[in-house]
Amino acid sequence: MSLRERVYSILIVSATDRFTSAFADLLPETRYTPVHTATSVSTAKRILAEKAFDFIIINAPLPDDIGIRFAIDTCTSKQSAVLLLVKSDIHAGIHDKVVDHGVFTLPKPTSKPTMTHALSWLESARERLRQFEKKSLSIDEKMAEIRLVNKAKWILISELKMSEPEAHRYIEKQAMDRHITKQIIAEEIIKTYT
Repeated sequence: MSLRERVYSILIVSATDRFTSAFADLLPETRYTPVHTATSVSTAKRILAEKAFDFIIINAPLPDDIGIRFAIDTCTSKQSAVLLLVKSDIHAGIHDKVVDHGVFTLPKPTSKPTMTHALSWLESARERLRQFEKKSLSIDEKMAEIRLVNKAKWILISELKMSEPEAHRYIEKQAMDRHITKQIIAEEIIKTYT
């Protein structure tokens, strides 16, 4: 799927309907769907416990919290790009608090072109997060394979009295000779001896 065809899900957290509807009007449905809304931090947390979003847009302050801690926690614990909008007179201080955690900030009021640019930044950040997710999955898969092969080696060592290098070589040779992965060989060994 090309980047232009990608669709992003959004959670808008705002106490004001005016902001929510104005922001939602900027979002073409072909690119941004679904769009969910929450009017407080506690509601947003409940929604996030059930569903993941590509973007979290927070219009601070909120009735139950200003939203800074929520923005930081969401950015560090979820694979979402987070944008926090705050009043212009406190923007610099808030930005300094959240920037280390990866939260994007914008001062309010802001213009439609600025919000459109911000969506582009969020897309870039989300795509970078996707790349990290892919790398993390491949590392996790590789680690699972290593653990499985090691378990099979220890079975060969204990059951067939092979040395560790012999067990390693046996698994590698079987995989090469049969044109299958070491993981499949390891699974067969484990199944045979357990």
